[in-house]
Amino acid sequence: MKTAALIVLVLVIGLMVFIRLSPSDPARWHVPLTFDADETLAGGARRVIPGDAQMLERLDAIARATPRTKVLAGSVDDGHITYVTRSAGFGFPDHTTVQLTDGQIRIYARLRFGKADFGVNAARVDRWIDELNAG
Repeated sequence: MKTAALIVLVLVIGLMVFIRLSPSDPARWHVPLTFDADETLAGGARRVIPGDAQMLERLDAIARATPRTKVLAGSVDDGHITYVTRSAGFGFPDHTTVQLTDGQIRIYARLRFGKADFGVNAARVDRWIDELNAG
């Protein structure tokens, strides 16, 4: 019984280390966004809002101020940025891409591991938009 518990513990710790240390490939996550409508998905969210370069700059500041969020690729000058936000407990990475195109800001937040995020990505993106609209 102790051996089985030890094996399970080692597997869980190994999985946690893998999740925390696995690199994010910008070629996979920092991609052009082509959707035109809001959509909430099982593992993420897509949002489209009217915007310009100044709004993108403010949105970038909001995203960077979000705890455990870092830029993976891109910049405000590129008009295309991808962030990685890690969950507090296990450090699960979520990827959020923001792109300014033709007077619209497209935002696509999605999980990396699993199939469902229990609304976490949609809630974060909606908070960013609320904060952007409030400021």
